[in-house]
Amino acid sequence: MSDIDPQNDPSYRGAYNEAYQRRVREVPFWKSLILLPLAILLRLWLMTLRIHISPEGNRRLFADKNPLIIVFWHNRLLISSELHRRFRRWSKVNGLVSPSSDGAWLAAFFRMLNIGAVRGSTGRRGGQAMIEIHKRLAAGEDVAITPDGPRGPIYRFSAGAALLAQRTHCTVVMIPSKFHCAIRLKSWDKFYLPLPFSRVDINPKFITYDKMWEHIPAKTLAEEFRETLLALTED
Repeated sequence: MSDIDPQNDPSYRGAYNEAYQRRVREVPFWKSLILLPLAILLRLWLMTLRIHISPEGNRRLFADKNPLIIVFWHNRLLISSELHRRFRRWSKVNGLVSPSSDGAWLAAFFRMLNIGAVRGSTGRRGGQAMIEIHKRLAAGEDVAITPDGPRGPIYRFSAGAALLAQRTHCTVVMIPSKFHCAIRLKSWDKFYLPLPFSRVDINPKFITYDKMWEHIPAKTLAEEFRETLLALTED
């Protein structure tokens, strides 16, 4: 892990004050209870999936006690919570969620799936979200990122994930998922909806921190990450 204090790092300092410029929307607990049946249904659905993970990936996910930056395409995010439940149960995972009203409902849903929510997007609270993610990694928690979300275009790799890897020195884990039986929705990302009891193959790729990352622009590193994840992706 890096010993950088994000609040004192000059590259973060200007963004830190952004935290107070916009209010983060929240859903009252009693209202969020209407999501509970959906959360239970999704959890039961995901538990039926036959997830086959490579032996090396299985070993490293269990054995690596350091915080990880877990990266997967937006159209494969449905099984992210199930992967953590099965292979990194001891660690908490956090996702980036918009600070909007819609994001408030998603954050409430995440909590029911035992996923932490960092509120921010490229348009709102982006700098503060980066600081909060940095803090959670420093606390030993994992962070899951969809670099082409939430609006795409599909298989675009935003520079934010690369910048986070540069700043925190955490290992990046690429998660390509191959669905053997799934419905593809007519959304911008052609979202995968795996059918119950279907098989999902996962062969994660671990990319450890390289000092050379500090000498290249985040956009360049993001493009390298994109090419790596695309090479692993089967559509």
